[in-house]
Amino acid sequence: MIKNRDQVTEQILAAKVSKGLKWRDVAAKLGLSKEWVTAACLGQMTFDKSQAEIIGEIFELSDQAIAWLQIAPYKGASSLAAPSDPLIYRWYEVVSVYGPTIKELIHEEFGDGIMSAIDFNMDIQREAHPHGDRVNVVLSGKFLGYKPF
Repeated sequence: MIKNRDQVTEQILAAKVSKGLKWRDVAAKLGLSKEWVTAACLGQMTFDKSQAEIIGEIFELSDQAIAWLQIAPYKGASSLAAPSDPLIYRWYEVVSVYGPTIKELIHEEFGDGIMSAIDFNMDIQREAHPHGDRVNVVLSGKFLGYKPF
């Protein structure tokens, strides 16, 4: 019996490793971005019924696991403390160092509001560079202005 979405994520990751799958290949079978599909497989997004069934086939999940994929998850995988994983920690570092700058520049350009993480796109690519390959991350979210009431 599956008691939470985290157990399904563990099953997906175990199957991914044992089958030697790549996230881009899983995403291609759904016709969606590798970024969104990866987030969903890691428990941060909700699959619709047909998507969940495809994921179930790919990772050989039970009907119960497929049902869990269709339930809105608790979003936000981190605690208040900085994570110990070096890659995720560097993202915390980016936000700690550049967060106020990003906020200031968005407010200057758009006004008082936020960048949506719901109406949102992300693209992660390898960028060749003579001093060592770079990670190119593009985040694109709809601007949501605060309104007076």
